[in-house]
Amino acid sequence: MNDTQDPSSDAPADSNSAGAGPSIGASGAPSAGPQAASSLHTRHEGWSGRFSEPVADFVLRYTASVGFDQRLAQADIDGSLAHAWMLAQVGVLSEQDLQAIENGLGLIRAEIESGEFPWQLGLEDVHLNIEARLTELIGAAGKRLHTGRSRNDQVATDLRLYLRAQIDGVLGELMRLQRALVELASVHTDTILPGFTHMQVAQPVVFGHHLLAYVEMLERDAERLREARVRVNRLPLGAAALAGTSYPIDREAVARRLGFEGVSRNSMDAVSDRDFVIEFCAAAALAMVHLSRFAEELILWVSPQFGFIDLPDRFTTGSSIMPQKRNPDVPELARGKTGRVVGSLVSLLMMVKGQPLAYNKDNQEDKEPVFDTVDTLRDTLHAFAELVPGIVVHRDAMRRAAQQGFATATDLADYLARRGMPFRDAHEAVGRAVRRAAQLGCDLGELSLEELRGFAPQIDADALPALGLEGSVAARNHIGGTAPVQVAQQVAFWRARLQAEVPSPGRSGGAHA
Repeated sequence: MNDTQDPSSDAPADSNSAGAGPSIGASGAPSAGPQAASSLHTRHEGWSGRFSEPVADFVLRYTASVGFDQRLAQADIDGSLAHAWMLAQVGVLSEQDLQAIENGLGLIRAEIESGEFPWQLGLEDVHLNIEARLTELIGAAGKRLHTGRSRNDQVATDLRLYLRAQIDGVLGELMRLQRALVELASVHTDTILPGFTHMQVAQPVVFGHHLLAYVEMLERDAERLREARVRVNRLPLGAAALAGTSYPIDREAVARRLGFEGVSRNSMDAVSDRDFVIEFCAAAALAMVHLSRFAEELILWVSPQFGFIDLPDRFTTGSSIMPQKRNPDVPELARGKTGRVVGSLVSLLMMVKGQPLAYNKDNQEDKEPVFDTVDTLRDTLHAFAELVPGIVVHRDAMRRAAQQGFATATDLADYLARRGMPFRDAHEAVGRAVRRAAQLGCDLGELSLEELRGFAPQIDADALPALGLEGSVAARNHIGGTAPVQVAQQVAFWRARLQAEVPSPGRSGGAHA
């Protein structure tokens, strides 16, 4: 195909050269240099044929996304390589052009990885920057790359490739934390501490059982992320601007090449759908809520009022004025950062709620929330996976706390119910015994047998073991119970399960060669 026959989709094939507009760094701020003095009239040559004047400086800054969507660069290159390959397969691109495009994109990838790529604010986004640089490197073949596609389906593809890889990374960090919790639980299958309801001592449990509750929460998070990944992994490329393209494209071939499990079935939905981003952020928000709950418990447990654990020094800080302080900054920040992720979810929901079909510029606002969500969730999981193995557990402090608050009262009520007393009557009798023990300032187990029989004559000497901490936890010997033997079995179950589960590998761009 010669230059005069160069086709295009929703945008003219001509693109800016890499000298258009001011250059920018990763922060998105214009940088000094020869490019900064370029004429405004060279901006947006990728689509400016319809316009009689350049974009105003303020509008350029307000609408540009290249300061943050650079993060999609590797995914953009992966998608472009697959698109070019397909165009050559169906005869729209020559093999010579394909080879030039592949070589040029390879050079651009290397420039981006080395930090030498000349990002230009005047080129608006990551897509036009890469296309302009490609055209500068290889000439007219670079202008043909955009045949049969739009930035609308291009960015949707890039975002799916990026998010697919990031989900794989999040799943890897999540499993690391689960494994750390399981290993800590394995050495505390018989370490007793109080279980709380309403932040009041309720019943004794073992610490390993408590930790495994978070493993269960994180597993549900992993399930949600895996399910979301399935819906992320559908190819929108080929939808073009909104109606598809007149070129003889092969979308299924592109999907296979990029590792997608299927293609979107409606071109208008394909370019406007951001459900997959919202679904990921919803799963991430709930995962952060679980981490925040764990963080809150760590903060309580490390306080002198509890004294259950110590955190590694490298995860704490001191005070500028109080030399005795060891502040649990990492759990506190995790608790605070949860609000960022929940906020990103709400932001995305509001972004799409009033949009008509199909693509709208509003959707540019999807990237910063999802990028921040990915970073916050991954970093928090990583921090906790590093923190948990260094936790020092104070067994004696946990045990002393479990001996307060009459934690075995339910065991005595259960004992009486097994002796034939209706449970509500047993509940009433034990309640009176608790009131008496509170008056005397002692625990239930410290009341004499005769005094206990005064509240319920069915109580015999065999009730006394049930009032001990070990007897109480050992009695919960069923699946899901806190008996040490059950906790040990759950540790073995999770070890085997987490060893068998391997997250899907994903590179930063998410493409599969």
